[in-house]
Formats: sequence, structure tokens, C-alpha cells
Amino acid sequence: QVQLVESGGGLVQAGGSLRLSCVASGSIYSIVHMGWYRQVPGKQRELVAIISSGGITTYADSVKGRFTISRDNAKNTVYLQMNSLKPEDTAVYYCHVPRVATTDGRAMEYWGKGTLVTVSS
Repeated sequence: QVQLVESGGGLVQAGGSLRLSCVASGSIYSIVHMGWYRQVPGKQRELVAIISSGGITTYADSVKGRFTISRDNAKNTVYLQMNSLKPEDTAVYYCHVPRVATTDGRAMEYWGKGTLVTVSS
């Protein structure tokens, strides 16, 4: 029906940068919000950033000023530019769409499988 595929994770040194991408594909009619969450072992999944189709953004306090979320509505793609990375940013990053309206009239929440970001000190 709908698939979210993340890419761009990897290993980077502290202070470096990575850009994550997430492409939503399938029988998509509309997506209002797209976002990124992250999770490390032993901790709950936390919101990193979210963006609306109109470009309104929300960031976790821990990433403000360092991360930038953006999207290409025509491509159903959301990006997360991560600068000045810190070891505590190490986590599995998940693309999240809280509501996808599909062409068959359904509306569902979707999660990507995640991409690992490792920041070395």
C-alpha cells in the first residue's frame, strides 16, 4: 500500500554532518505531516523533527540549531540535514508519517524500518 524507505545513515565523526532521506511511495493521495524520530537501546523513541506540507516545522530542543528538516511534496520525500553531530545523536532514525491518505480512501500511520546513525567521539 504505502512504503517509507530511509537512506543516508552511516558512521560520522563528532562535528560532522549527514543527510537522511525518506521516500514515501505507493498509492498516495496526500500526506500532511512527515517527520523523523530516533531511538537508542533502553530509551523510548523520541521526536526529532516534523514538517507539514506547508513547511511548518517542529524540532526537539536537543537538535535545534543543528538539524534542519525539509521536504519535497511533489516527490513525497522528507529530508533531515544533521550538522554538528554529537555522540549522543547516535540512534536508529525512523521516518514517520502519522497519516497517509491513500487513493482507495484509507488513512493510516506508517513507519520506516529505520537507518542507523553512529557518531564517534
